[in-house]
Amino acid sequence: MFQDINSVVESSYARPPLARNELVRDYAPNSPERLAIKAALKQLSSQRLELPLIINGAERRTGRLETAVMPHRHNHVLGEAHLASEAEVKAAIDAAKSAWSSWSSWPWTERAAIFLKAAELVSGPWRDRLNAATMLGQSKTVHQAEIDSAAELIDFWRFNVEFMTRLYEDQPISAAGVWNRSDYRPLEGFVLAITPFNFTAIAGNLPTAPALMGNTVVWKPAATAKYSAYMIMQILHKAGLPDGVINLVYGDGAQIADIALADEGLAGVHFTGSTQVFNNIYHKVGSNISQYRNYPRLVGETGGKNFILAHQSADVHALATAIIRGGYEYQGQKCSAASRIFVPESLWPRLKTILCDEIGTIKVGDIADFGNFMGAVIDQKVWRKHMRVFEEARSSKAQILRGGEGDDKTGYFVAPTLIQTDDLQSQLLTEEFFGPIITTYVYRDSDFESTLEKIDRTGTYGLTGAIFSRDRQVISRALGQLRCAAGNFYINDKPTGAIVGQQPFGGARSSGTNDKAGSMWNLIRWTSPRSIKEAFVPPQDYRYPFLSGGSAGA
Repeated sequence: MFQDINSVVESSYARPPLARNELVRDYAPNSPERLAIKAALKQLSSQRLELPLIINGAERRTGRLETAVMPHRHNHVLGEAHLASEAEVKAAIDAAKSAWSSWSSWPWTERAAIFLKAAELVSGPWRDRLNAATMLGQSKTVHQAEIDSAAELIDFWRFNVEFMTRLYEDQPISAAGVWNRSDYRPLEGFVLAITPFNFTAIAGNLPTAPALMGNTVVWKPAATAKYSAYMIMQILHKAGLPDGVINLVYGDGAQIADIALADEGLAGVHFTGSTQVFNNIYHKVGSNISQYRNYPRLVGETGGKNFILAHQSADVHALATAIIRGGYEYQGQKCSAASRIFVPESLWPRLKTILCDEIGTIKVGDIADFGNFMGAVIDQKVWRKHMRVFEEARSSKAQILRGGEGDDKTGYFVAPTLIQTDDLQSQLLTEEFFGPIITTYVYRDSDFESTLEKIDRTGTYGLTGAIFSRDRQVISRALGQLRCAAGNFYINDKPTGAIVGQQPFGGARSSGTNDKAGSMWNLIRWTSPRSIKEAFVPPQDYRYPFLSGGSAGA
């Protein structure tokens, strides 16, 4: 079918199924979905999977192994991944290049059908298995897994098809006797997708969004998300994705990137991860720019130091809920997580009491216990970083109001932590920690206007932010003053939880290229339009009417 598909002739315009957001299951006690996910957790916990590379549709085993463990039970090995050497990375690039000529010419309907089927597989028979893999391998609670590896991944695959059709429908006007068309070609070459550990949905979207547009991909997942990445490849295979379209390689990120970025066929990079790593990628592409066949497209979503600004008119209980959910869900390991809070002094005493009391009720532990609100941070390196942050906070003038502790005996657990500082230049308010650490800055009520400016100028990021106020003029003022401070801005809501089709996600400044995952704007980056003009009755004489009458003519 991979070869014969090019001969398919579409006899009519096809309209794909209307995209809809996947319903989020609540996993209430004794519900069928709760029983099912418990069974899936038990089954996967009892297995030890082999995680091979997948190159040109074939599983490859190198014998160079790296374990995948549970962060909340780090002695429990879920599987061993085979790591790629230079030979395997180059084989993956060659496979992507080889598959390009056929895949790039598939009818869009056939490409769309594969990803729509993949969405239905996740919605149905693969839901529990993929959610359980995300819970075990990335230490997500059942709710955090459900909104990620089920709902958001399904939404990406459904809505990307709709966004693709909207893009294809954008066609130029035609003058009399002429037909003008836009041909939305895939990029010429291969796309390198580098994905993070914190969202299975992002890991699934970054290689598949370019593939949907006809591109072929080399996919390097995070070392701490190998387990769920392998399952995504299994789902795509079940959905009918041809060999070589997406090639999965595990291994050293810097080595894989260096090999791919040095290849003349690099067409683009789809990246989510740290700002520093993306800066390095940008630099290397710039250094290699003269050797590429085309200018590579660089799409990156990077770090954030996301804020919540409270006005004196804010609803304190709504504000406290947003801070806790926005800062501590999934251990603060979200690019969008709230980590710096600006509070007027008139609200602070009451808010401080509520926060400290509520944080004391948060349970941290094994995600298999559904009474836990938080699991473990992703690995020991991250855990140690957070412990250093606490040590530095204690040695400074900052106050640790709650938390500031951790335990790595059985899992990499970090307590939900609330800190107060009056130093705007402190790393607590400028550096991304990617953990359950929230820092508050208390300002005088009369300084609201200057606080807007401080938020805008403090730090280098521009990903998410929120304003809490019941005064419409205040909200309008914040929207204007903070227009460039956040690519996703929330009014009286936490700055996390963007939904595909509802809040396209991405930020600028040091937070990335703001190409808005979950929207048409991202897909535009993976196509290279060709303008076609067809003249039905072409001219037969080069002479224009103005030439008639000679040089002295009237």
